[in-house]
Amino acid sequence: MLDINTVKFDEKGLIPAIVTDAKSGKVLTLAYMNRESLEISMREGRTCFYSRSRQELWRKGETSGNVQHIVSITADCDRDALLIKVEKEGPACHTGAESCFNDVLFESETLQEFSLEGLMQMLIGRKVEKKEGSYTTYLFEKGIDKILKKVGEECTEVIIAGKADDKRETIYEIADLAYHVMVLMIQMGISLEDIHDELASRHVIDKKVKQEKMT
Repeated sequence: MLDINTVKFDEKGLIPAIVTDAKSGKVLTLAYMNRESLEISMREGRTCFYSRSRQELWRKGETSGNVQHIVSITADCDRDALLIKVEKEGPACHTGAESCFNDVLFESETLQEFSLEGLMQMLIGRKVEKKEGSYTTYLFEKGIDKILKKVGEECTEVIIAGKADDKRETIYEIADLAYHVMVLMIQMGISLEDIHDELASRHVIDKKVKQEKMT
């Protein structure tokens, strides 16, 4: 564990802190800390920053209720910047947006950003807007039985590809399975966060089991 005394604050006694969502990895905000606010954050387990404009400490969510619970704080290689992963209650931005980073300055025409969250939103859009000719819309229109049938078929395809030790084909079939499972999730009102939380709870249990075996 890094000693706080090795963290490098600038000439004004501040260090930039990049805050990200521990679940999605999305960048939420960039703020600043001094030694006192960093110590408070570590002690209380929730973000406390230093306002350069007001020149005072401020705890995130103190007035808005949008508290950020700290999962981890990591320094960069030069130890003059911090990455803070949090579990948040409510939006991070004072405008009410989930993140402070929303205004696109440049976007590549050839390289496309992809995320599971973005895919989920697209699939939800297909269910709500029912785009004509969309395979996803077709699945939603056919209902749960058709969706479950496709999930079963894709499970079988994954098994066949895996049994054949065909890595490329297995990747392809797992992607197909993941897509159909996400369609099922939307049909049943299950979010990525629900799955994340379930896996996280199992991680804690698995960790305890390993510890018990070692003692």
